[in-house]
Amino acid sequence: MKKKDISSVIWITGLSASGKTTLAELITKDLIERNLEVIMLDGDDLREILGATNKHAREDRLNLAFVYSRMALSISRQNKIVVVATVALFKEIHKWNRENINNYFEIFLDVPIRELRARDPKGIYKRYDSGSLDNVAGLDLPIDKPIKPDLTIRFDKKDSPEDNAVKVLSEFLSKNRLD
Repeated sequence: MKKKDISSVIWITGLSASGKTTLAELITKDLIERNLEVIMLDGDDLREILGATNKHAREDRLNLAFVYSRMALSISRQNKIVVVATVALFKEIHKWNRENINNYFEIFLDVPIRELRARDPKGIYKRYDSGSLDNVAGLDLPIDKPIKPDLTIRFDKKDSPEDNAVKVLSEFLSKNRLD
């Protein structure tokens, strides 16, 4: 019996502290519980693995995002669902992913900067405000919001990460006929 083709990439993008990793972890857990083969790639982990923890200029970020895209493509071709959590807010990346990755599903977490500053788990916004950090996406480093993401999740205090994961899974599974 031939195994169903599930090759796809769920690309979760948004600014730092928008909830990308949390959402990716919830989605990954749910898909695994459905007995689907899933690999999660987190931008912070990949930066460390690739030795790029101090590369935050636009060109460095763009090059790194292309590495993430090609990695996700390669893994998905092995009949896997790849869940990627990364800032990577560049029109070049969004375009490349759409043109090169079959079953690409883009999620944009649209969270107001005031909420991101309130969360700030890595102290990025605080360090930026104190002048000890630059090249912060969405502040002094311009970003490109996705033009037509498959799903935009706008911040709403009433929605939990679990609520958002349910929205993503519903859309993704029905789009890919995996439900």
